[in-house]
Amino acid sequence: MKEPVWYNCYEEGVRKTPEIENISLYEMFERSAKKFGQRPAIVFGGKTWTYTDMELDVDRLAKALIRLGVKPKDRISINMPNSATWMISFFAIMKIGAIVVQTNPLYVESEMKALMNDSGAIGMITVAPLYPRVQGIRQETSLKWVLVEGLKAMGMDEGEGACDFHTCVNDDSEVEWTKPNIDPQRDIAVLQYTGGTTGTSKGAMLSHSNLYANAYQIWEWIKGTPGQEKSLCAIPLFHIYALSVCMNTSIFGGSAVIPIPKFDADLILKLINDERPTLYPGTPTMYVALINHPKIKEYDVSSIRACVSGSAPLPVEVALRFGELTGGKLVEGYGLSEASPVTHINPFCSARVGSIGTPVSNTQAKIVDIEIGDKELPVGEVGELAVKGPQVMLGYWQRENETRAVLRDGWLYTGDLARMDEDGYFYVVDRKKDMIITGGYNVYPREIEETLYAHPAVREAICAGVPDSYWGEKVKAYVVLREAQQVTEEELLNYLKKELASYKVPKQIEIRDNLPKTAVGKVLRRFLVEEEKQKLEEQAKEA
Repeated sequence: MKEPVWYNCYEEGVRKTPEIENISLYEMFERSAKKFGQRPAIVFGGKTWTYTDMELDVDRLAKALIRLGVKPKDRISINMPNSATWMISFFAIMKIGAIVVQTNPLYVESEMKALMNDSGAIGMITVAPLYPRVQGIRQETSLKWVLVEGLKAMGMDEGEGACDFHTCVNDDSEVEWTKPNIDPQRDIAVLQYTGGTTGTSKGAMLSHSNLYANAYQIWEWIKGTPGQEKSLCAIPLFHIYALSVCMNTSIFGGSAVIPIPKFDADLILKLINDERPTLYPGTPTMYVALINHPKIKEYDVSSIRACVSGSAPLPVEVALRFGELTGGKLVEGYGLSEASPVTHINPFCSARVGSIGTPVSNTQAKIVDIEIGDKELPVGEVGELAVKGPQVMLGYWQRENETRAVLRDGWLYTGDLARMDEDGYFYVVDRKKDMIITGGYNVYPREIEETLYAHPAVREAICAGVPDSYWGEKVKAYVVLREAQQVTEEELLNYLKKELASYKVPKQIEIRDNLPKTAVGKVLRRFLVEEEKQKLEEQAKEA
């Protein structure tokens, strides 16, 4: 069989098809803890956990979860910002053989309830500021208990089904525990909720092997030094990109993670200056904020050697400027929740402008016709990107029809339109669907539109991702009001803020007399995006 053309672009030392072991994620952690026990694993809140420290905390929490009745294959939600506790919770759940339900701490009650009920989560690990929101929906879900970090410290009552995190963890009563019999290739480690290619939220079933393979592939690509790297993690760990690229890859390599609860350019510059991280996975929005920081030259950011940017196209000027400031390499990559997520990264020494790079080790990719998807297209032609590799999901949780629509003969049909050049570099040219990526978050227009339609003054509504120099894309809503109804843009925004997570709320609402439509009445979303682009071009000319 002829080797893929992109193998010729691999950097020296990056293997094409390394043999990837069949082990669980806890075994991955356990191996690093044994080999790098006295090396730092977590740096958070002014404290450092060695791998030995982290292993002890993981063991204590695992015992607490067993006392709460957690068994292998049970679903457990982690609902909190990035922290040491987030990481410890993840590997405690892995140790038991249970399944992590990735939960966005920005979710409002209705979103959280839908997620808990779809996943069938029996328990949740959260923090005190979020607990009132959880309390509001717990009786309407399958949740039997909630572990709350900081509950007593904030003077809150434990209540029915709630337990203070530290009280439960510090309970030293004996528990019976048997090492779970995990099949890494078949057993689910994580339910990663995504809109996929349809916009309807569903859980991508990611096995231990899927996630271990992707950590292996990323470590191989960045050519990490075992026990020596430090990864700055400002992307939320509930996002698959952070889970794999920041956390799992670092744990695979026996290296440290610096979790940051919320993106803050001042804090990040201070941490880079003080903690000397070598890796900083992020989004274009994050890099833009740093390179434009008025005091960046007051900090030493030279420790950064490699960054992989994901979630949105990386402007070439951002990559160049970041490289000038740090001396490191910032390249664009590509992935999706259904692939754990990384499938493509640019080689650090030969990145191409506008490209998502080449497939990583052990990964195949092809461009197929849009209509049926059974015809592979030649170099340069645009079609749907399909990928295949050990990182591709098992399927969607309890959704066989949706699984069949995107998984065929091991190939994952991404829903993105792309092309491949003669050297095997891939370029995403458009999205088959209308998903918006703003500041690294996936936003599905239909959800916002339906929320707007529920407002009594709204007759028609449509949302689009319009170009924005900071966010990459920003959510803009276009609204037509019912006859004789009056409501302001500000009032509509306030309404949406009560119904949706903050990142889904449009940055702008435009009230119009009508919306552009086809002859059959379909609203022309693309026309609105082009309209915004023209406005930006005119503004640039005037400037």
